[in-house]
Amino acid sequence: MIRSRIVTPLIASLLIPLFSLFNLARAQEKGFLAYQETVRQAEAKMLAQQWMEAATLWERVTEMNPHLGNNWNQLALARLRAKDYRKAVEAYEKMIELGFQYPFNAAYSIARCHALMGEKEAALRWLERSLDMGLRNLRGVQDEQDFAKLRDDERFKRLAAIVDAGKMTRDEGWRYDLWLLARELKRIHYDLFAKISKQDFEAYVTKLNNDIPRLTDRQIEMAFMKIMRMAGDGHTRITPTYMRGESRRGALVQFYFFTEGLYVTAADPKYADLVGAQVLRFGEQSVEHVIETMEQIISRDNAIWIKLIAPGLMAYPQILNGLGLIANSDALPLTIKDAAGKVRQVSLPVEAGAANESWITARKDAPKPDPLYLKNRNAPYWFEYLAASRTVYFQYNSVRNDPAEPLNKFCERLFGFIADNEVERLVIDMRWNGGGNNFLNQPLISNLMRSDKINQRGKLFVIVGRNTFSAAMCGAAQIERYTNAIFAGEPTGSSPNFVGETIPVNLPYSKMAGSISDLYWQNSVAMDYRVWIAPQIYAPPSFELFRANRDPAMEAVMAYRQ
Repeated sequence: MIRSRIVTPLIASLLIPLFSLFNLARAQEKGFLAYQETVRQAEAKMLAQQWMEAATLWERVTEMNPHLGNNWNQLALARLRAKDYRKAVEAYEKMIELGFQYPFNAAYSIARCHALMGEKEAALRWLERSLDMGLRNLRGVQDEQDFAKLRDDERFKRLAAIVDAGKMTRDEGWRYDLWLLARELKRIHYDLFAKISKQDFEAYVTKLNNDIPRLTDRQIEMAFMKIMRMAGDGHTRITPTYMRGESRRGALVQFYFFTEGLYVTAADPKYADLVGAQVLRFGEQSVEHVIETMEQIISRDNAIWIKLIAPGLMAYPQILNGLGLIANSDALPLTIKDAAGKVRQVSLPVEAGAANESWITARKDAPKPDPLYLKNRNAPYWFEYLAASRTVYFQYNSVRNDPAEPLNKFCERLFGFIADNEVERLVIDMRWNGGGNNFLNQPLISNLMRSDKINQRGKLFVIVGRNTFSAAMCGAAQIERYTNAIFAGEPTGSSPNFVGETIPVNLPYSKMAGSISDLYWQNSVAMDYRVWIAPQIYAPPSFELFRANRDPAMEAVMAYRQ
């Protein structure tokens, strides 16, 4: 009896906290279930476009969990569509406080709400704030119907860059374009003054503004390209109209840098005799001097990018003229050494058109069939099994979804094939991949990491080159970081960590168009300051092998031994 009197109170004292914890857990479970149910109801009301009811439910959701940005986003949207603009502003302000998504979008929505409430000053103030925060879609501001009552206001016109360029004089037009370009760079770029001081940038813009009357259009175009180059990254760039799409006008030849020099790799059929020729001079200027001069207008992440971009620019006498390298902009004067070894001079006129399947290539007399790396460059991705060497060759040309087979489904098929067949080597060829949507790389990276069969030193290879850029650079850096891949080819066209993105900028007078970078992509460790991924197997492109339909990078990979 004495023992029971002692033990019973002790057990009771231990059970009380357990019952309390149990009740607390039950209460938390009930609360979470209630939260989930409220979210479900709110989402259903949104789908039914019952905005007032949805707003009421989202208010309850934000009370239950005020920390989740998407809850405030949904509440703001429901209130906006219910035309409860005042309360919508409160929700958007909370989104800015939480840093949810792009804060400049929330600030822009607040400007719209004030405009819809007829509060002009507040609308302009928040519009300016959203622009200062880096609002991306300037064209959207210009077309925004919610700002209809602001369109005649001069402050709005200046903020939205609305102007009738057709009524401007030549100097007024160029000066407006210069002002807009400098403004967009300063407000959008991730870190404009990381590689040039603000003082030097402003001084260049001011001098150019003063010099416009005495400069030719070609010289001003080059000055604008120099301004974009000052940002110090490969995505921030701009081009004249004659370099784009159906408006393209240049010499109908294609150049490429090889280890032996600069060569004509393709041309319109009427210039077939130039194909395979080595270019020695442009007018009176050596190829080396032309490259050195072009460096000041080529936006880039590293030096090898110049080898990719400069040959393209060299086909435009307008650019060479604007840089003071040749006297005229209507013809391209060349000194070449043709395929027979004869040195001669030619002059190619400026013509409309671009490279296409009818163009003659330097490989026209090759004794071998097209090598794998030149076989199907237009497809975003494809693979082929080389049974003799038990190798899968996977050409990854673009980080985008093929409508016929999205990238994640393609990866399922690729790695299913590897698992089910005698595969001893996987070669991923990314040398032509200029980017796309980085988030699409994930299925490839995760499958590589899981594939014990192929994720081994000496069994996984990645071929990269000067055109491996942007989202492809992200993918290459992630493969390097998370797998046992060996890299081959030449250095990549970008850095493992880089400033990127392509936010459009369009100039109303000159019609020059380009992009500005506003994000920093960290794909490697924070202390990785490399300018590129350098291949362990260095196999740069050779003209002799190109002309013979041979691939030095693939040959080096196949010859690799542990």
